[in-house]
Amino acid sequence: MPTPAPRFAVEAIRFFEREVVLRLPFRFGAATVTACPQVYVHARIRLEDGSIGEGCAAEMMIPKWFDKNPKLSNEDNFNQLRRALHQARAAYTSSSDMHTAWGHFAAHYTPLMDAGQRAGLNPLVSSYGPALLDRALLDALCLLYDRSFADAMSANLGGIAPAELAPDLQGFDFDAFAATRQPRQRIAARHTVGLADAIEEAEAAAGGAPRDGLPASLEAAIAQYGHRHFKLKLCGDTAADLQRLSRIARLIDPIAELVTLDGNEQYEDAAAFEQFLEAFLAEPALRQLAAKCAFIEQPIQRATALHQDLSGAAARMPLLVDESDSRIESFLEAQALGYRGVSSKSCKGFYKSAINAARCAQGSEQARLFLSGEDLTMQAGVGLQQDLALVSWLGLSHVERNGHHYVNGMAALPEEEQKNFLRVHPDLYQHSAGAVRLRIEGGQLELGSLMAEPGFGGTGKGGGIHWDAMRTDW
Repeated sequence: MPTPAPRFAVEAIRFFEREVVLRLPFRFGAATVTACPQVYVHARIRLEDGSIGEGCAAEMMIPKWFDKNPKLSNEDNFNQLRRALHQARAAYTSSSDMHTAWGHFAAHYTPLMDAGQRAGLNPLVSSYGPALLDRALLDALCLLYDRSFADAMSANLGGIAPAELAPDLQGFDFDAFAATRQPRQRIAARHTVGLADAIEEAEAAAGGAPRDGLPASLEAAIAQYGHRHFKLKLCGDTAADLQRLSRIARLIDPIAELVTLDGNEQYEDAAAFEQFLEAFLAEPALRQLAAKCAFIEQPIQRATALHQDLSGAAARMPLLVDESDSRIESFLEAQALGYRGVSSKSCKGFYKSAINAARCAQGSEQARLFLSGEDLTMQAGVGLQQDLALVSWLGLSHVERNGHHYVNGMAALPEEEQKNFLRVHPDLYQHSAGAVRLRIEGGQLELGSLMAEPGFGGTGKGGGIHWDAMRTDW
């Protein structure tokens, strides 16, 4: 019989921010991001025996993804996410009751979704607060028990009981499922090609790309990192997309092992998307690229996506739900419309990823359900490490990575903090072009140190973070 998961009270939660400036503009859908804050969470917990533990988490506050309302400014979007964090902190620290790590999440999930709705926050925004707090709490627990994330999850140290919030998993043996996970020691980095990205090096040079010793085009990124997996953004204009994809195909056809396309909600309805899909599959210049395309992500705008049947399109190309996966039950709703895949994204909560992984395992061979790791400009350091630890434990063979391309590594961090990350994770990071940054060789990321070091994402005691180097005015 499994050992009962430890229970604890949440004693304190604090928030900190760092400003992140992008070296290259990142355009996805109708949004172009050039800078945004990164939030850090510091949590303190108390076990039943009185032991005190501390943990952390970090995540970018990307504008125009959680809420794409064009009437909202970037600052409006940042404040929405801050409000979600405030609401989550108020809930998690509202009493000194002892719960398991999962128990804290489960107790507050529905009330926080309801509170967010009353405050005018959509479910993706409302999920942001608990997503960060849950990671910081499990990090503290891992450090108290000297466990890596993979070991903690496989032993179900957090006491995850999915059926409490996902009735479709009633009878599913999550403990047995968790115990049989085989975490990846290395994973392919699926390189994002944004809509504003230069494809050839000549295009980057002509466009005034920064001369900082780092790749500024797809061609240069392939040369430097050895990428063989790619994620290509779509703008929703079929003629423009086919033209751009054809340019990309000329470059990557000889080397690409796998490609995914991201619709980023650019299609108004099923008919508009099916028109693109028909043209994409019929284009001779894209035959190789289409054959290597594993799935197309979130083609329909979220307002109507879960009301439109895409079974016809899904029979020709697997589809993955991302932005519309806003609640725990969303993947079930999407399956009924033809979707077979769902994204694992740290900003949506690692418990949701675990629940959806269980659903994929429970599904029949005919259903062919799958999970894919997608990025939201994750930055080197705590946030990146926690996301990589999660997708490693999930057993994924590739994960979208783009934060290292659009941002100059850890250049904004104090030098000692950079050195600490490099010292603890020399397989994951390297020092080049004046800063510590992600190490990608042969298109692969080495994750051995994340598996060996204690904490959620190998954070270690205190994570080596210079908390006093960040603003904490909230």
